[in-house]
Amino acid sequence: MANSNGQKEPQDTSAPEDSVQDKEPVVSKPYVMPDDPEEGSVEALTKEVAEAKDRTLRTLAEMENLRKRTAKEVADARTYGITAFARDVLDIADNLQRALDAVPAEAREAADAGLKALIEGVEITEKSLHKALEKNGVSRLDPQGEKFNPNFHQAMYEVPDASVPSGTVVQVVQGGYTIGERVLRPALVAVSKGGAKA
Repeated sequence: MANSNGQKEPQDTSAPEDSVQDKEPVVSKPYVMPDDPEEGSVEALTKEVAEAKDRTLRTLAEMENLRKRTAKEVADARTYGITAFARDVLDIADNLQRALDAVPAEAREAADAGLKALIEGVEITEKSLHKALEKNGVSRLDPQGEKFNPNFHQAMYEVPDASVPSGTVVQVVQGGYTIGERVLRPALVAVSKGGAKA
């Protein structure tokens, strides 16, 4: 502020009397036990540790189950990943077999060298196709003479035949195939009836 002469009065920079000198020193408060006697006690800590251990064990079990499930899915993908492709290839195998079956045995014997070479070429192609399928886990079912199994065979018709037990596969109309442990295509078969029960 300015005085009557127009000069500024010096400001009072001293601290107020009660600011620093009257303050009490800060003292930390002593630890007071909680009202609940079990809170913070050994029993409560033991309970927390047991719960944490239980959660950890459950998590580890879930992770192990996930690991096993993932490993099984990967193995199944390797084994059964070619299922659609293998079904398509089976049509080719069937056509090669039909081509061979279309040539009677007498015609094969009487055939000239060119036709015999053609027939041998088709036979070799069919065999190599089956080897390629087997290499990739596809196996052929040939149930001739076996007991009919609805899990692997599909009955097309029954044949009266008392010489074999009833329910025996007496003719394979179309071969079946499996991939891994699954049926890729059931075998189409004729089943006997009229004989003794198997």
